[in-house]
Amino acid sequence: MTGVRVLRIAAQVEAASLALLLANLLTVHTEAVASLGGPVHGTAYLIVILTVRRAPADPAARWQAWIPGIGGLLALRQLGRATTRMPPWAHGS
Repeated sequence: MTGVRVLRIAAQVEAASLALLLANLLTVHTEAVASLGGPVHGTAYLIVILTVRRAPADPAARWQAWIPGIGGLLALRQLGRATTRMPPWAHGS
């Protein structure tokens, strides 16, 4: 799997798991949801941070990855902007 694909999956899992955890907290507060969703969210958060750190990214994307919940999505957007500004010969195609 490429780094961008791993980042995309981890960012979506991070955002979805945070939304699930917050919805659970605001409604029924089921312990099983919290005990399953917490580690899933934490693991996705760490994968986002490590994947962005290993990618050839600008400092803005690296800082954005540290924002819990939406940092991976913001970093993906920042990485997309960086690749569109690159000249065609730098993409490796």
